[in-house]
Amino acid sequence: MDCFGKLEGLIEDGGANLVAESRALLAQIKGKSHELAEAVDEFLLDVMTLEFLLEAEREAFHSSARRLASMRLTMVKLLSD
Repeated sequence: MDCFGKLEGLIEDGGANLVAESRALLAQIKGKSHELAEAVDEFLLDVMTLEFLLEAEREAFHSSARRLASMRLTMVKLLSD
């Protein structure tokens, strides 16, 4: 499974180490361009929000946060090609 497949799984599963694992997976591609670095940072902010909502047990917002993180991940994918 590639980096992006793993990230998609992390978003769906919402594990306890969501942010740390996402950072580790994206560390290898972040330095490729300024635009990609910005997209990674925006994705990580959304993942931090998702992790907060999961920990705070705010189920009403889980779907929206996952959708936003998935959209940001799509941008990261597009810029990394």
